[in-house]
Amino acid sequence: MSESAVATEFPILPTDRLLMRAVSMDDVSSIRALLGITEVTRYSNIPDSPTEEQAIELVRNMSELYQSGNGCAWIIEDRLSHAFVGVFRFNWFHKPWKCGGIGYELHPSVWGRGVMTEALRAAIRCGHDTFGLNRIEAWTLPGNGASDRVLEKGGFRYEGTLRQKAWFKGAFHDFRVFGRVTDDALCE
Repeated sequence: MSESAVATEFPILPTDRLLMRAVSMDDVSSIRALLGITEVTRYSNIPDSPTEEQAIELVRNMSELYQSGNGCAWIIEDRLSHAFVGVFRFNWFHKPWKCGGIGYELHPSVWGRGVMTEALRAAIRCGHDTFGLNRIEAWTLPGNGASDRVLEKGGFRYEGTLRQKAWFKGAFHDFRVFGRVTDDALCE
């Protein structure tokens, strides 16, 4: 990430159908409702049905990522109605290596419509062009084929499985690791 990236205004990302804007504390109820949907958190290390306190802490952490220089989080809205449809994050930056890791959640009412692919492509451009990242990483859990396909449409390549990488929700989980670098093309 370039040093100037944090000093500039928050990168609002408009797309054909979406507006990706900064997360604020006003988004707690929307994010909590989204994370209360079992299908949304099934393949995630985010708590199922977070408490109000957990939701406030999650939103606080997301809203502070950009100013701290450690990442960036966006609310995904429908560009016309401004309806909340999801969240997209660079959860971390490793500045010396010009690398960052992403995560996202999308409301099931817009699944299968290319919404997350559109958001991912906007975030990829921002990651490479604005934040100066060479490499962007993501992980999915086995069985989450929809997320695998979204990443592949964003030019990510499956790089392997890290067996029993993490413990959450009462079990060890394998991580399917995906990565892309600046020179990788976006898939259509």
